[in-house]
Amino acid sequence: ARRLIVQILSGDGTFEVVGQAVNGREGAKLAASLRPDVITMDIKMPVMDGYEATRRIMFDSPTPIVMVSAHQPREVERSFAALDAGAVTVMAKPMGPTHPDHAREASELRRTLTSMSGLKLVTRRSYGAKPVRSNGQDAPPRAALKPIVIVAIGASTGGPAAIAEILRALPPDLSVPIVLVQHITDGFDSGLARWLDTVSPFSVSLARDGQIVRPGEIAIAPNGMHMGVLPGRRIQLVAGDLIGSHRPAVTFMFSALARSYGAKALGVILTGIGRDGADGLAELHAAGGRVIAQDEASSVVYGMPRVVVEAGLADEVLPISTIAAAIARACAR
Repeated sequence: ARRLIVQILSGDGTFEVVGQAVNGREGAKLAASLRPDVITMDIKMPVMDGYEATRRIMFDSPTPIVMVSAHQPREVERSFAALDAGAVTVMAKPMGPTHPDHAREASELRRTLTSMSGLKLVTRRSYGAKPVRSNGQDAPPRAALKPIVIVAIGASTGGPAAIAEILRALPPDLSVPIVLVQHITDGFDSGLARWLDTVSPFSVSLARDGQIVRPGEIAIAPNGMHMGVLPGRRIQLVAGDLIGSHRPAVTFMFSALARSYGAKALGVILTGIGRDGADGLAELHAAGGRVIAQDEASSVVYGMPRVVVEAGLADEVLPISTIAAAIARACAR
């Protein structure tokens, strides 16, 4: 697998492969000495696995790390744990040159590494940043707000770790359900659900069409399907056209909540590349719903939240460490 990745990158002309490690311990040492722009990391390695190697690299010599994992459930879940430790994204190991999907997967690997190589990495010191209001005004008085009946969270690059941090900090008896769209590589959506189910006090699963989502439950949009929520908290999955190159699209979910719940919905936009979610949050904001955006200091990529904040759609702009408390306050009855 390592030789295949080197072959894919070396033949491109964009990349210089400055080092190869046969195990995680060697990888951590090479990261410190070679200071590469980006690292690919397997999860299953001898001596030290990819999770522990990621932890050491992020402590000693922070570098964007792309987990390149097999689809076996154990490896997928450990890969998500590595994202929690600081890796920026996860993708499948590319097939060999004789496989019909090789060219597409090789191109996706190169594109991902290019976009991840310039990332500003977040340190825990950033998480104590002071919350700010996007419009410089105080939030509306609590009595003027309708009770929240559903929370929707949208995220892309850096999202799994941010979502996990929020879910761990939420009260287990939260009175409303949560629906979630996370951009993730094909085949890793079920692994994300399993991992979040193990690290949070909530029941997390991939959404099913027609499912009624209840308090204490989190429904994640499966790959290839847009997700909305109809009145009665009933999930709707739609195999529609791509929206801004995404399916599921964050903006589809927020738009659906604006139509079904209006002022009784809370939308949360987290770290991610691009602008997915902004148009849907504009609808939710116009319908009286509340919007929370992650701040720049704690975002791995301040793309999706930035568009929302600059458009004046966010009621609160918060570091990731305080978003759970803000959700709990908004849902308090």
